[in-house]
Amino acid sequence: MHTLLITGPGGAGRTTVAAATALAAARTGQRVLLLSGDPGDPLAALVGEPTGQPVQVAPGLTAVPAGGVLVARVDSGEEFREELVALQERGSALLGMVGARPLGGEELTELPGAEQFALLRALRRAAGAPGVDLVVVDMPPLHQTVATLALPAQLRRYLARLLPAERQAARALRPVLAQLAGVPMPAQWLYEAAARWDEELAAVQAVVEAAGTSLRLVAEPGPGADAALRTGLLGLALEQLPVGGIVANRMVPQGSPDPWLAGLAAQQEKYAAQWAGDTPVLALGHLGRDPLGPDDLTRLPGAEALAPGVPAPASPARRAWPVEDRLAGDGVLVWVVALPGAHKGDLDLVRRGDELLLAAGPYRRIVPLPSALRRCTVSGAALADGELRIRFTPDPDLWPRRP
Repeated sequence: MHTLLITGPGGAGRTTVAAATALAAARTGQRVLLLSGDPGDPLAALVGEPTGQPVQVAPGLTAVPAGGVLVARVDSGEEFREELVALQERGSALLGMVGARPLGGEELTELPGAEQFALLRALRRAAGAPGVDLVVVDMPPLHQTVATLALPAQLRRYLARLLPAERQAARALRPVLAQLAGVPMPAQWLYEAAARWDEELAAVQAVVEAAGTSLRLVAEPGPGADAALRTGLLGLALEQLPVGGIVANRMVPQGSPDPWLAGLAAQQEKYAAQWAGDTPVLALGHLGRDPLGPDDLTRLPGAEALAPGVPAPASPARRAWPVEDRLAGDGVLVWVVALPGAHKGDLDLVRRGDELLLAAGPYRRIVPLPSALRRCTVSGAALADGELRIRFTPDPDLWPRRP
């Protein structure tokens, strides 16, 4: 199975492209699940009725026969209510001990951020659904997508820091203490909850980083989209999430006698060509109006090229950050962090123990240092040709002495 995540700057037409991609893939005989978190459910109107009889494979998810498309919408409000009610049930003894009164499902309204968690859980379920060849996900706007895809790894780090497994040394005594107190010990419940959360987050992270998952960005070529793409691509590079392609959307035809249209076409071609220098670009023509249904999506110039092949093409490899050994010549190790499109003013880094805090534009990521670099001190950094080269000098008190 291949999972295609479609995002882009706001207003770029990513929902239309997601629907057109699903239909194009279905026309090649693939069984397509089209996943959306938009509460307005615009995808169903664009795609129309699914082909064939859907088959239930998981709560809220169904699969269709070959050549069919099924739209599945993520209900973040219902997900939030179910999760919070279940959490209260698991901690009922603790809540009773402190005199708390649980909240009923009917009185719960979702909190900000619930959409991200619901979308990630739906993505994990969809990626494991049988009877599906391709999952197309209409993701949020690009900046929000970067934050959403980074969320599982970030939360797992927080759990590991706040509730480290080694703190459970006295776990064997907790059943005895629970019998004496008459209620489950809070620490035991908390660690068990953290273990469940970590397991689910790890499963979501595995889907995001899987070889069968790829990102496709949608943008209407122009200076505004170019700036938004540069920032978003920087965030994706910081998270080491490769981009499989860019859809240059709403391209107007060349050769118009109208000076305004000719100028717009030239501008679009200029920026599309710039983007193609680093990433494959698919051109999707302008219909002359907003697409209103599956027939309009089929008429979009270039829509047939949106479909991933069968079998699905390999996704770009997650780019590693290598460590160069330059001890013999310069007495340093160099960590090469690929950040295409970065400017010097975008970047900042801070060493914190065995971790490095990297900031690139509006994005931040804390990454563990490779083992060899943990015994070194940061001695400098330089940005050149889209690579941040961080120099590390061995600490003589920690580095093994050479004979």
